[in-house]
Amino acid sequence: MLDGPIVQPAAVRSAAGPEPYHRRSSTGVRPITVDAGGIILSGLLSEPAQEAPRAVIVALHGGGMNGGYFDGQAHPDVSLLALGARLGYTVLALDRPGYGASAARLPAGQRLTVQAAAVRSAVQAFTARHAPGSDTFLLAHSFGAKVAFAAAADWDTPDLLGMDVSGCGRRLAVSTNLVGCDREGSLRLLNWGPLSLYPTQTFRASQQVVAPMPAQEISTVAGWTRLSAAILPRVRVPVRLTFAEHEAWWSHGEDDLTDLTALLSAAPRIVLDRLPQAGHNISLGWAARAYHLKALAFFEECLSLKDRRHDSMPGWDTSTEDQLRS
Repeated sequence: MLDGPIVQPAAVRSAAGPEPYHRRSSTGVRPITVDAGGIILSGLLSEPAQEAPRAVIVALHGGGMNGGYFDGQAHPDVSLLALGARLGYTVLALDRPGYGASAARLPAGQRLTVQAAAVRSAVQAFTARHAPGSDTFLLAHSFGAKVAFAAAADWDTPDLLGMDVSGCGRRLAVSTNLVGCDREGSLRLLNWGPLSLYPTQTFRASQQVVAPMPAQEISTVAGWTRLSAAILPRVRVPVRLTFAEHEAWWSHGEDDLTDLTALLSAAPRIVLDRLPQAGHNISLGWAARAYHLKALAFFEECLSLKDRRHDSMPGWDTSTEDQLRS
């Protein structure tokens, strides 16, 4: 759905051409382009200052926004890219196909499974060049979460260790006819929740984050309940699901979450979190830092599990470790 907002988003991309994707960024965050199987995707990149990354976090924005969603400029505590790099992670916030640099070539965007293939290609190309051998995590919001699920379902290498998604369930709580039609801020409550949940400069700063939602994304929304039944059972990594207290796009009662988690039948671990004092656009609000830290803690747990498995492999000498415990 359209996550973005109050600054004249059109339902589909205009004939005037792609939205500008040059934007103000946090210190240490720089623009980047990545080849996604012949399609050039733009995005934002942050890296640890003086060390190899603990892992690469690939962040996927929701509908009607761009990768700048993860580098909010209304307050220093909001940016995932800045926080992730300070804690030792490389963070790549891609502009999904149909946004940023690819908008001119893909004015209507791409359907879900095609986007997922492009994301996998982009991650493979990025890590090969910038972080060879690094583990990968997906962190995704709203429509980007659907793309992340589809990408993870067909991930064929062992580097993907886990994923965190927010603002995405299986069943919409509102009519699909509302998607992509935010006229004069009519969907403000759905997109944001109470405005007090956001720093005062959020809506001025978000003008560089908002982008029209491509037509093929809009047309895909109604079929998510059916598509998710085929996609979610193929996700084979730990999954963390976050729902904001004021999430209004998605049904997220106990029955809804039971249904959602049941479909993630191949995921070795599922964590559910309800984030207080947050609206749909979690990563732009006052709760952003708490959410990002929880996601990063989850990724640390996934890394720790991988390390423990490595340590317990046959032939691993644990004698010194045992002596230290005694």
